[in-house]
Amino acid sequence: MRLKLLRHISFLKAVTLYSLTAFGGAQGHFGMMMKTFVAKRKDITEQELLEYNAFCQLLPGASSTQIITLIGYKKGKLPLAILTLLLWILPACLLMSGLSFALDFAGKTTLQNDLFKFIKPMAVGFLAFAAFRAYTLVANRRIARLIMAGTMIATYFLFNSPWVFPAVILLGGLITNFTEKTYEKIIVEPRPIKWGNIVIFFLIFIMAGVFSELSRKNEWQHRKAFNLFENTYRFGGMVFGGGDVLMPIMYEQYVVRPNTERIQQRNQNVIRIDQNEFLTGAGMVKAIPGPTFSFSAFVGGEALKNEGMGMQAIGCAIGAFGIFLPSALLVLFFYPVWNNLKKYAAIYRALKGINAAVVGIMAASTLFLMKDISFFEVNEENTISFLNIGVITGTFLLLTFTRLPAPVIALFCLLLGWII
Repeated sequence: MRLKLLRHISFLKAVTLYSLTAFGGAQGHFGMMMKTFVAKRKDITEQELLEYNAFCQLLPGASSTQIITLIGYKKGKLPLAILTLLLWILPACLLMSGLSFALDFAGKTTLQNDLFKFIKPMAVGFLAFAAFRAYTLVANRRIARLIMAGTMIATYFLFNSPWVFPAVILLGGLITNFTEKTYEKIIVEPRPIKWGNIVIFFLIFIMAGVFSELSRKNEWQHRKAFNLFENTYRFGGMVFGGGDVLMPIMYEQYVVRPNTERIQQRNQNVIRIDQNEFLTGAGMVKAIPGPTFSFSAFVGGEALKNEGMGMQAIGCAIGAFGIFLPSALLVLFFYPVWNNLKKYAAIYRALKGINAAVVGIMAASTLFLMKDISFFEVNEENTISFLNIGVITGTFLLLTFTRLPAPVIALFCLLLGWII
């Protein structure tokens, strides 16, 4: 096994560099994947990346994490998939864990600065590049263009609804399944279905709930650790829509719910997180590279910080492990099922609509991110507003017409924010 992994050193280095420079959340991550693992390294094709994205949007959990896990799975089966997952989540989880400790020394004020001011425009440029490349692949039929347009409109106006992504993908597949008449028989390499993954998923789910309830009823010394794992594992296995959906759910669980009258009267010993500290972490996770779900590592540390630094570190580990484990188990179980179904005509036809819907989602994500970026404000920072246009355009052009690596572009945008 060691020799097999040594063959993938170059790939693992690329994953590590990607994890350190992948800013912009799930939407920005997809654009960087397109540049790094498709255009530059040729680890997968554009069509495969679109398929991975569509498939992962149908599952709960961290979609960009699931995609990078699948890329590792394709390159080197399960061992490389696990190693890829760890390399991807580790930097972000360590940074967010460190933040939970740093707040005690820095105070409850935001730690963000101007270094990250051009990260969101850069992410828009990456996403626009990925959407454009994907459009050229699937826009050869009128029905595909109609699905893209309809999906883009629906997704833009319902972007904050976690159900919109799987809904439009399923609808796109349903449309082409009935409208497409052609069927090209494809040879699919059968993949063994790892039933152990889904068994482990449900077994941990049940055990986490049982131990959490036992710790609550019996007032175990470290009951909050058991409660924390049950919460994070449940969120990781049931949340659709990515980090932007996860954070409001966690806010309700750890900030709002503990202060309700019912909880204050019946159960004082629940996990409570200070509102200002929670919001500081929510702001910082947007400014660091890596998966947005790494916010759970910060939350875990905050949840157990009153029990000492040792338990705070354990809380960070529980938060990270609990949120990413169910995502990995689900994607590694369902992907072989999905792969084996592609040989059937209904799935073959549906894939065309699914891919078109994914491009529509990417276009809507580009527009949705742009609405929060200032472009033409007439004030003393008007120069920055115009620079946002330049960063978006420049990122798109560099990705399209040069071989400049994606991490270099990310580092340049950070440098630009530091200088200006």
